[in-house]
Formats: sequence, structure tokens, C-alpha cells
Amino acid sequence: MTTVSAERLASIFVDVADTLVEQFDLLEFLHMLTDRTADLVSAAAVGLVLADKDGRLEFMAGSNENVKLLELFQLQTQQGPCLDAYRTGRPVINVNLGEAADRWPWFAPRATASGYQSVHAFPLRLRNQTIGALNVFGSAEGGDFDENDVPIVQALADVAAISLLQERAIRRGEVLTEQLQGALNSRIVIEQAKGAIAQIHHISVDEAFVRIRAYARNNNKRLTDVAHAVVADRTRVPGLA
Repeated sequence: MTTVSAERLASIFVDVADTLVEQFDLLEFLHMLTDRTADLVSAAAVGLVLADKDGRLEFMAGSNENVKLLELFQLQTQQGPCLDAYRTGRPVINVNLGEAADRWPWFAPRATASGYQSVHAFPLRLRNQTIGALNVFGSAEGGDFDENDVPIVQALADVAAISLLQERAIRRGEVLTEQLQGALNSRIVIEQAKGAIAQIHHISVDEAFVRIRAYARNNNKRLTDVAHAVVADRTRVPGLA
């Protein structure tokens, strides 16, 4: 991890802790968390999975499109660092993917084929309750964590878990898994919107998602509302269509 100033680190933690805003957008929050984490540790990619109402892990957010496919493969094969971190409640640190075929025979070769050389995973937890995991991938240029990096990223994951549980308790009083299930359903529409914008403008899916998020922020709209508008009638979002 590159040396980070105390001011920047404090700003990141404030962003992750601040869920008590009007019209809190869970999916935008999760994508913000992956972006901030990737930027903080100069990671090649960061993915995030959360448990649904039945305790199954589901992909929720990623810092780019490539990591989404890898996370989905990890969940499909039921092996990989995120599942280990979620099941044990402990972080997985500095795993060389080129030497991890014995540990994850399907996942490790797929990850190296995607261009990643190292991986770490951090549980999103509050005491004995684990609600998901954060995957951090390093590229060929490096990605190993030193002893100072691990507690910082784990603290970031813990603050995110506390923030999600806090938002549940204060804002709506609903069971967290119900909220996450709703977000999972909304993600399907977001994927459709990303594909539509990418096709219209002949751009990558990653760039399409950047435009959708920017439009939502600039127009004070929820990410899922913008996605629904794109899918239903693109003339309702002239800034995108």
C-alpha cells in the first residue's frame, strides 16, 4: 500500500461510515466501498459479496467488470478467498494465485488467467456476525500487503459492516437480509442498464456504469431509479441516451 495521509484515510472512513443520509442507496454505497478500497491499496480490482436471506453469498459490487465475472465464478464453484473469509470470519492475506491451485483448483487458475497474481479477502463482520466479504486482487506489478495494511483494510470492512447494520436498525428496522435481497434484485436491472448504455454509445460496460452513476449523483437520483428509467424508456434520461 502506498503511504496514505491521515487526512485522506480519515475521509475514506467517514465516507464508509456515513449511511445516515436521506435516501440511502445501498448499491451505490457498496460500489463506493469497492472503489475506495481499490484506490486506498492500489489494487488491480476489488469485489464484494454479501449473504442473502438464506445465507448464500451473492456478488453485489466490483471496482470493474472483469472482477465481477471472477467473483461470480468463485461463487459458482464454491471455492475461493471470499468464501474462506466469510466461513471463518478471518482475513485471507497475501495468497500467491500462481501457487494456490491446491487450495482452490478451479478458482486460482481462472484468477491468474484474468491477470491477477495475488489475492486477499476480508470478512465484513461485527463481533460474531459475518455478513459478507471483500476481495482484493493484485496484478503482476505487485499487491502484497505488509503488516500495516491488513488492520487498515480489515477496519474498513468492519466499519462497512457496522454501517450496514446501523442503517438497518435506525432507518427501517428491517431484517438486514431482506434489504440485501432487494438490492440483489435491483442489481439485475442495473446490469441491463449498463448493457443498454454500452450498446448505444459503443463503449465498455465499465464506462457505461461510470456514466450511469455520474448521472444519478448529478441529478440527485437513486442508482436503481436511473437504471429502471434506462431500461423502461431511455428518453427519460436524456443525459445518458
